[in-house]
Amino acid sequence: MSTFAGAPRLIRLGVRRDRGNLAAWVVGLGVLTVFSVAAVSGVYPTEADRRTGAAFSAGNRLARAFDGPASGTELGAMTMVETYAVLAVLAALMSIFIVTRHTRQDEETGRAELVGSAVVGRRARLTAALVVVAAANTAIAVVTTVALVAQDLPVAGSVLSGSVVGACGMTFAAVAAVTAQVSESQRGATGLAATALGAAFLVRAVGDAAGTVVDETKVVSGWPSWLSPIGWGQQARPFADDQWEVLLLFAGAIAVLVAVAFVIGDRRDLGAGLLRVRPGPSSADGALSSPARLVWRLQRGTVLAWSVALVVLAAAFATLGDGADELAGLSDELEELFFAMVGEGELVDGYIAFMMGFIGIILAAFTVQAMLRSRTEEVAGRLEQVLAGAVGRRQWMVVTIGLGAVATLGILLVVGVVSGVVFGVATDDLGAGLQSFGGATAVQAPAVLALGGFVVALVGLIPRWASGLAWTALVVALVTGLLGSVLDLPQPVRNLSPFTHVPPVPAAGFEPVPLAILTVAAVVLAVVGIVSFRRRDLAL
Repeated sequence: MSTFAGAPRLIRLGVRRDRGNLAAWVVGLGVLTVFSVAAVSGVYPTEADRRTGAAFSAGNRLARAFDGPASGTELGAMTMVETYAVLAVLAALMSIFIVTRHTRQDEETGRAELVGSAVVGRRARLTAALVVVAAANTAIAVVTTVALVAQDLPVAGSVLSGSVVGACGMTFAAVAAVTAQVSESQRGATGLAATALGAAFLVRAVGDAAGTVVDETKVVSGWPSWLSPIGWGQQARPFADDQWEVLLLFAGAIAVLVAVAFVIGDRRDLGAGLLRVRPGPSSADGALSSPARLVWRLQRGTVLAWSVALVVLAAAFATLGDGADELAGLSDELEELFFAMVGEGELVDGYIAFMMGFIGIILAAFTVQAMLRSRTEEVAGRLEQVLAGAVGRRQWMVVTIGLGAVATLGILLVVGVVSGVVFGVATDDLGAGLQSFGGATAVQAPAVLALGGFVVALVGLIPRWASGLAWTALVVALVTGLLGSVLDLPQPVRNLSPFTHVPPVPAAGFEPVPLAILTVAAVVLAVVGIVSFRRRDLAL
C-alpha cells in the first residue's frame, strides 16, 4: 500500500472540518489588509507626510524592532512595514493550529487510530494536513493581493506582499509538522511551534533594531534578520525593491522541514513522540484537589505568557510616551487621530489613552481564550470525566469564568503599574506616571470583561459556533473601536465595540455610567451563558 493512500479523502475531510474557521481566517486577514492601507493613507496622505513618517520609523530603534525596517516613502511600502509582521504572525498561528489539530490532536483523541485501520498510508494524514494548510495560505496570499490591488497599489508589489505572507504561514505549518512528531500532545506541539514563532520575531527584531539607516527613509537590517522567516518577508521589500528571490528561502525551509517531519513520522509509533511525557504520580497532589486548582493548573502557563508579553509591550509604549508631541508632529492626520479619540487636551495624555486602549484590545484576546477554555475541555472529552465526579456544571463554569476574569484584572494591574513606573522614571514624576497609566488601564476592564461575557454566552447558547464567533467579535471590536475614528466609520457602527464606550482617561474625565453599563452587561451575559450551559447537552 502506498504511504500516501487515502490522502485525497482526508484532504476533503480536513476542509469540511475546518471550512468555517478557514473562511474566518482568510476573510479576516483580507479585511485587516484593506483597513491597514486605509489607515496608513489617512495618516500620511501626502509625500511630505510619508517622508517624515518613514524617517521617524527608520531612525527609531524601537519602531524598527516592532514594525520592521523602513523601505521608503511609497504608500505600499509603508503599509507593508506597518502591517506585514501582524499578517505574517496571524497566518503562522493559523497554520500551526491547523496542522496540530489534524495530526497530534487526532492521535490524542483516537481518531488517527480509527482512520488508520482503513486503507490509509502512513504519510496520508500529515500530507492531508499540509495540503489543507497550503490551500489556506494560498487563499490568504490571493486575498491579500486582491485587497492591495483594490487600493490602487502596484500589482507586482501586491503579488509579492501576498506571496510572502502566505509563504511565512506555510513555513510555520512545516515547523508545526515537525513539532507534531516531537511532542506527544497537541498542547506541547502547539507550544513548541509558537515558541519557534516567538523566537523568529525576537531574532528579527534584534536584527532590525541593529540595522543601518540609509537615505533617511530606508534601513538595511542586521544579519540576525536573515535568520528569521518573518524577517525574510520584510527583506523582500514589496513596493520598494521587490526582491522576489527571497521566496527561495521560504521554499527551501519548507522542503527541509517537511522532509524532516516525514522521516520522524516514519520511524515513530502512533501516539508517541521524540519527547516522551513523564509518567504522572499515582495520586493527585493538593494542587488538583478542587476545580479551582485544576483550572489554575491548566491555565497558569497561558496567564504567565500573556502577562510577560503585555508588560513588555506596555513598557515599550511607556518609554515613548514623553515624546508623544514629536510623534504626533510627524503628521497633522496623526495628531487629529489622537484628538479624535480624546478631544482637546494634552497630546501626551491622548497618546497614553490611545496606547492603553490598544493594550486593552490585545488583552481581550487573552480573555476570549480563557473564556473558551471550558469549550476546549468539552470538545476534547475531558470535561465529561470531570463532571462525572462531584463537580456540578455551574460550579465548573463559575470557576472557569472567575479565573479568567481575575487573571484579566491581575494582568491589567501589573501592566498599569509597570508602564506607570517606566513612564514616571523617564519623566522624573513617578506619581503622575502611576496615576496616568493606572487610570488608563483600569478603565479598560469593563470593556474587556463585557467581551468575555459575550464569549461565555456563546459557549452556553451555540457551542459549535462559539470559537469562530468569539474571535470574529474580537476583530470587530478592534476595527470599530480602535480604528473607527481613523476609518471615519459611522457612529452606530463604532458603537458595536465595547471599547468605543471607554472614556479616554487621562485625556478626558472619568465617566462612570458607560463603565457601569459595560460591567452589568458582562455579568448578565455570563449568567446567560452559565444557565444555558446547565440546560444543554455536552456538544462535541
